[in-house]
Parts: sequence; structure tokens; C-alpha cells
Amino acid sequence: MAAASTARDGEPHTPSLDPGEDPVKTGAPEAINDRRVSLYGPLGQVAGPSRYGKPWKRQQGIKTDVRKGRTLSRSVLVTGGNRGIGLAIAAAFAEQGDKVALTYRSGEPPELKAAGEGSVLAVKCDITSAEDVERAFAEIEAAHGPVEILVANAGITRDTLVLRMSEEDFTDVLDTNLTGSFRVAKRAAKGMLRLKRGRLIFISSVVGLSGSPGQVNYAASKAGLVGMARSLAHELGSRSITANVVAPGFVDTAMTAELGEDRRKQILDAVPLRRYAQPEEIAGVVKFLASAEAAYITGAVVPVDGGLGMGH
Repeated sequence: MAAASTARDGEPHTPSLDPGEDPVKTGAPEAINDRRVSLYGPLGQVAGPSRYGKPWKRQQGIKTDVRKGRTLSRSVLVTGGNRGIGLAIAAAFAEQGDKVALTYRSGEPPELKAAGEGSVLAVKCDITSAEDVERAFAEIEAAHGPVEILVANAGITRDTLVLRMSEEDFTDVLDTNLTGSFRVAKRAAKGMLRLKRGRLIFISSVVGLSGSPGQVNYAASKAGLVGMARSLAHELGSRSITANVVAPGFVDTAMTAELGEDRRKQILDAVPLRRYAQPEEIAGVVKFLASAEAAYITGAVVPVDGGLGMGH
């Protein structure tokens, strides 16, 4: 049997096969490529051993029932999942049969239905409170098990020019958008480390990359998510936990619908695609980052802004 050679840096090479050897038994990639079993598609859905000696599914951080050829329902948490982008993200995971928990701070929780073995759990939670976060996670874990996919989406704005911005305006936004995301990511990471898999996805903004007048507090909070995600990518990557950022531009939500026609035209003139994003388009990117195809993406900032933030 052919043995894998080793490079000087310790990286194993692809094993070569002797004539007549069974590639499946040797775990050679050319044989593994024929053993696809999942509904996810052609990439990253290979059953069998990899050249590193671990099953591909474990390396990708995805639970798959190889015998039935499908991805199992995963435990997903979306903060701020009761409206706008967060609601679209929660719905996207529910529609594919995941067990979705969503948090909301006020108002009524949305009514979502999950497909297949999935379920939806709405939990009232103020992410500026460490006690609330702990209580929410305890409730979610009791119903759905440890969180495997976290989407840190909850956020607020307190827009005003810097000379009019109070200390409270600044710190409130930072405590919700940045520190709140830290709280839920830290708590979710505990369970992910035990599972040796997980996805942390932070919803930032084009404003966090380019800045915007009247949004010093909001821009600072959203920019901070990038540094936090990349630090987490370094810390947790060895346990098959990825950390990525999605940076939407202007999205067609209830908030943007309240803008006047002149302001809407001004915004659209700055967007190369000349339209707002739909919340479902943001959700699609988030769902991709949680999929097996994105297993080798971490520390990335993915803009979904119609080209508005090009160059940042």
C-alpha cells in the first residue's frame, strides 16, 4: 500500500496509489469524490476519510446522517429575529428544517413555521443584560440543544451629529451592537467548543467599513464586529468553529421605507445596482456561511451592498 509522503513543513501530501489498489480503502481523494451523500450539492459533502485521517463531515463542522444522505436539523440562534433582516434569516433556517431560536426585546414574537424536523422558539431577551443572555441560552439549550449556529443580528441606532451626540447615545449603541454580540458569542462558544464545531456570523453594515455622517456610534459598533470576528476566528478555528461578518448596505425594510423620496433617490444614486437589497438576499448569504460549502471560510467580511462599499 502506498503511504502518504510528508513535506518539510509537516503538511501531508495526497497519497499516490499503486496499480490495483482500492482507492476507497486508502482514502484517496479521487475515490472520495464519488461518495457524495448530502442534499447540499457537489462541494464539501463527501463521505469517508480525508487525507488528514478525519471524516470530512467533522472537518466541515456539519452534522450529516451518512446512511440517509441528509443534513440533520441544527440548533440555530438569531438575535433580533423578530423583524427585518433578522426575521428573514430566522425564516430561511426554519424553512430548511433547522431548530431555530430567535430573540426579541419588545413587541410580539413573529409566527414562523419550520419544515421537516425543525422548530421555532421565540425567546424574550435583552442582550445588554448578561443575566438575560444566560437565561435565554438555558431555555434554548433545554429545547434545542447547544447552539451550533449563532447569527448576532440585534442592533439599534441613535443617529445624530457628533457634537450633539450624548455619552448615553454612544454607549447605548455600543453596548447593544458590539458588547451584546460579544455576550452571545462568548456564551455560544462554550457549547461549540464541546461539540468541536460551530458557526458564528455577525451582521455588520457597510457603514462600519466606510463610515457615515451622523453615525459615529453605529459605525464604531459595526466596525468593532470585524475585529471581534477575526479574533474569534484565530481563537476557535482549531475546533472547526468559523467566525464571519456580513456587511449589508441599504436594505428594503420598514425603517428605510420611512425615508423621504429625495433621500431614497440620493441613496439609490450611490448604489451601482440602483436598488435596495431584499432581506432575503442577506439571509441567503448568512445561510451559505452556515453551510458545508463555507467550511473553509473564516475571518471574512462579505459585503451585500449592491457595490456601495467597493474599495473598503
